[in-house]
Amino acid sequence: MTAAVDMSTAGHSGGGVVVVGAGQAGFQTAVSLRERGYGGRITLVGDEDAAPYERPPLSKAYLTGEADEALLWLRPPEYYVRQSIDLLADRVTAIDRAACTARLAGGGVLDYDHLVLATGARPRRLAVPGSELRGVWALRTLAEALALRDELRRAAEVVVVGAGFIGLEFAAAARALGCAVTVVELLDRPLARAVGERTAEHFTRLHRRQGTRLLFGRRVARFHDDGSGAVTEVELCDGSRLPTDLVVLGAGVEPRTELAETAGLRVDDGIAVDARLRTGDPAVSAIGDCAAFPYPAAGRRIRLESVQNAVGHAQLVAERLTGLERDYDDLPWFWSDQFSSTLQIAGLSAGHDTEVLLGEWPDAFSVLSFREDRLVAVESVNRPADHMAARRVLANGVPLDPATAAGDGFALRDYARRHRSKPLRPATEPV
Repeated sequence: MTAAVDMSTAGHSGGGVVVVGAGQAGFQTAVSLRERGYGGRITLVGDEDAAPYERPPLSKAYLTGEADEALLWLRPPEYYVRQSIDLLADRVTAIDRAACTARLAGGGVLDYDHLVLATGARPRRLAVPGSELRGVWALRTLAEALALRDELRRAAEVVVVGAGFIGLEFAAAARALGCAVTVVELLDRPLARAVGERTAEHFTRLHRRQGTRLLFGRRVARFHDDGSGAVTEVELCDGSRLPTDLVVLGAGVEPRTELAETAGLRVDDGIAVDARLRTGDPAVSAIGDCAAFPYPAAGRRIRLESVQNAVGHAQLVAERLTGLERDYDDLPWFWSDQFSSTLQIAGLSAGHDTEVLLGEWPDAFSVLSFREDRLVAVESVNRPADHMAARRVLANGVPLDPATAAGDGFALRDYARRHRSKPLRPATEPV
């Protein structure tokens, strides 16, 4: 078995491509295969009873009622029929790599020529007493968001555990609905794993101005109820107690790798793949939130949880399965909307040693992060032009050093325009 699906024989009589996971990455794989002319069978297996949908609005517009379920669909249900994409609401429980089959919880068995693992990630649960109480929520699926939307309209006080993107976006939505909100964060600032101190300070001020209580450097000890089985208080390790009607956990996620592990594939904080997103089995790829892939700028494998990463991975696999081979070297970028602020990030700033500030902090600014005099990431708050320029500069490998960026009158957009004719892909590393 080879990784490439033979287009000359790929008809509906064969196993075709089976995609495990109907999130953004799985959905995009199916769409991109059809867009590239793949004529074989495509089976998209999702364990939710819903058509593939967008997840970012779940912690924002969907909670506040600005978006309904139909607006979340990535495509209307009839699209899958029209494109002959078999959409199964089921769960793959095991993979037989020797036989090239996937067993379903519902009892069926799917043959495949190529298997794509797009299993995503699940919210990390807190291992503290009371985590099982009614009213302690994670926020990952449409069903959870639907239930939370109803709960929020009855809640007066809300505690959010974790000041990452999901936690802060949920906090903003809860404040918009009139809830009293307290955010408990283990680290000393919000978004600590994603942004620098200036950007974190901006969001601290923003949420506090909106009335959100932020507690940093605090750890949850347990959740209490009043005997009814529903959470009523959050106890912190310093002994203080926070009354609450509901709790949302935003303490990060963990990749869903069980299928890969039991199938004997390598797993290391995600399903390990090479630069073309192949696992150790050439008939199996892994993409999106569950995949740990080589990132040359970091000199190691990384795992990213973003729409951009999911789409980029899916497109690469679809290209490979239809005959176009390339390494994955897409620039990571992210965004988050909270109250009136839009945060956009291009690149990854981990390990940077120098920063240059552009614009007017704390309201509209960009932080340029450098490592060894080389630009590695740009965080932009309410500066969309900087973000687009940063993506062009970083994706094309345009050289930019801190001294130049800190010079009088420097404008990132103008710099990107002057250097737009210098395409340069980042180097890739063999796996």
